[in-house]
Amino acid sequence: MAAEGGRAKPVTQSRMENFRKVRTSEEESPLPFPDLPPDVVEMKVKEGSKIRNLMNFAMAQMELKGRRQIVFSGCGRAVTKTITCVEIMKRKLGGLHQVTKVRYKTLLEVWENQDPLPGSGAQNLTVHKNVPSICILLSRDPLDPNQTGYQPPEPRHGLEPQLGQAAEDMSGSSSKGLKRPLPPPHEELLTKKLQVQVSDGQRASGSTDHQADHHH
Repeated sequence: MAAEGGRAKPVTQSRMENFRKVRTSEEESPLPFPDLPPDVVEMKVKEGSKIRNLMNFAMAQMELKGRRQIVFSGCGRAVTKTITCVEIMKRKLGGLHQVTKVRYKTLLEVWENQDPLPGSGAQNLTVHKNVPSICILLSRDPLDPNQTGYQPPEPRHGLEPQLGQAAEDMSGSSSKGLKRPLPPPHEELLTKKLQVQVSDGQRASGSTDHQADHHH
């Protein structure tokens, strides 16, 4: 019985390992900012989102389509990436008012049993997870400075010119390092070097002859 009791745990554990997460959804909730225009763009940042793709779309909305406001939101492991996108946009555009709201969101995870018991049908588990969430509003127009989470505009730093200049400097230094020929040796140094080599050679030859004569 003890042996059978010891085998029960691996069986239970193996059954749990047969569950695979098949779907994750977020609980829908309104944005925590009052008086937003109905057509405001919300950039929903996911854990697997590419920052380049997010920023290309967001910058097109703000620059090409003349949007006055945009919202970045993310939860769980996407919070850090959400903040990164906001900082990039603030440096590129400049003069943006910001309001940050932190809250909790509910994620619904559906786990499906890959090895159900005979005759029991599909066996799914639904897991509710509360994870931290962040919503950041960026606005060209002034916002209420007295509301919680407000940050005034920062001076425009010009991220792209800085990055471009840095890349150009690195490229220039690397190309110079690759294309620059080795400097020719000075004649004076070359002469001294040859003299030293000749002197060493003569000494080596003399010592060799001396050793040879001594051997005989």
